[in-house]
Amino acid sequence: MRLYFKIFTVLIFILPLTTLANVSVNALFSDHMVIQRETEIPVWGWADPNEKVEVVGSWGKSATVITGADGTWTLKLKTPKAGGPYNITITGKNKIIIDDVLSGEVWLCTGQSNMDFALEKFLKDSREPQYQPLVEYLRTEVASANDDQLRHIEVLQNTSLYEKQSKFKGQWISAKGEDLKKITATGYFFAKELRKQLKVPIGLVECSWGGTRVEPWISEASYLADENMKAYFEASRKEIKETIEIMDAEGYVDADYERALANWKEKGEKGRKPKPATHPKDNMQLPATLYNGMLNAVIPYAIKGAIWYQGESNAMYLANDYEDHFTAMINGWRADWNQGDFSFYFTQLAACKRGDDEADKGWATVNNELRKTLKLPNTGMAVLYDIGEASDIHPHNKMDAGKRFAFWALEKDYNIKVKAVSGPLYKSHKVKAGKLEIEFTEAGSGLITAHKHLLNDAVRVGEPLKTFEIVGSDGIWKQAVAKIVSKNKIEVWNASVPNPAQVRYAWSGTPDGANLYNKEGLPAAVFSTED
Repeated sequence: MRLYFKIFTVLIFILPLTTLANVSVNALFSDHMVIQRETEIPVWGWADPNEKVEVVGSWGKSATVITGADGTWTLKLKTPKAGGPYNITITGKNKIIIDDVLSGEVWLCTGQSNMDFALEKFLKDSREPQYQPLVEYLRTEVASANDDQLRHIEVLQNTSLYEKQSKFKGQWISAKGEDLKKITATGYFFAKELRKQLKVPIGLVECSWGGTRVEPWISEASYLADENMKAYFEASRKEIKETIEIMDAEGYVDADYERALANWKEKGEKGRKPKPATHPKDNMQLPATLYNGMLNAVIPYAIKGAIWYQGESNAMYLANDYEDHFTAMINGWRADWNQGDFSFYFTQLAACKRGDDEADKGWATVNNELRKTLKLPNTGMAVLYDIGEASDIHPHNKMDAGKRFAFWALEKDYNIKVKAVSGPLYKSHKVKAGKLEIEFTEAGSGLITAHKHLLNDAVRVGEPLKTFEIVGSDGIWKQAVAKIVSKNKIEVWNASVPNPAQVRYAWSGTPDGANLYNKEGLPAAVFSTED
């Protein structure tokens, strides 16, 4: 009897809680969140079917909705001017109170490891001694920063082959104490520059994964909307299905792995230990898997725009298709967010020594494909080859990377004039008397040759332009002489190429000597005129 009484007592207390605890929300809607200021933000979640849900902001705005038959709900809530802290109360059969809410500017931070890596990843000594001052700068920053108005939430890395995930586990943190170390380094310095200029709260929503290609970040719908991409997607899905059938079969043995492991053991376990084949459900490189598993969980959270740092993993994988795939990805994200053509800024890759010529040229190809994506509206590109490290694919100078992202946002999104948003960008070329005349946009107050050292501003130098190449009818690229002839034009030639057809610049993973800048101190983008 005593046991039955205890069970009955527990049920008395538990049943009302389980019955009433119906309303829930995405992890984005949690304590310390940052909401996009002075707009209508989507708020969404889950509850019982046909349940009335009310959302109230302590700034005096509210909205209600009746959940659908599937229990989902979404509504729009008007947000206040920058400031806070506020709270948001969500009420259905139960009540959720979200505390310490700030209203400000929200940016999506996404890509692979150079976006994914948090500040703590850059605090070890540099591989090359000349970059150690950057490490010391970062250590000082981490030890001294204390900004509760700069906040960050990260979507945990997750793959999903077929189903779009709508939830994730995460929490908002502030740029202070130990939490600061967990914030994306690139995103942090971007946000720090915005904080400096705007004086409003900044929220970073991070959705990134090191080593990933662009293909897993593209939605299935985007693949199916393009005939060429549809063929690629369907071929991949067919191969995935066959692989799953093999790996899930009873008695499956990974023969290639077993052989490699045995060989490794015979050689005294030297070198990297072989790894078994990755099951498709865990493979973060497959088409649409990261869109499904990660990105979908933050759509349609209200954002001002996105910053993207990715491309390294495509240097040896479909590099020539990067523009098409990246364009489809951006268009797809914009359509799914239903926020119009929100600002989307990305980088050309920082310089890094590659293993062979194919990888070296692939790096340059991806950089050029990124440049070509600027044809999309409301896009911008930060050029980073002059702040790379030959021996480290993860260069420490995220300070300048963040600033160069911020130049675009400050001028284009916040109407704050900066010296220049970009270095020179290739516009057009024509042949004149055996020479190629190249015209640039974003030349600022004029073209110069310059060098940049660590965090110092670029310094003008009296040397000829370098790393230009031209090609004629024989198809052989040759080093070329280049000369600045006006504020926004240069001439390029090689006496052994009487009829030059195409030109390219900084065409390498490590374009040593590349020295074309504008007077505002930003480097010219990697480019090739060859289609």
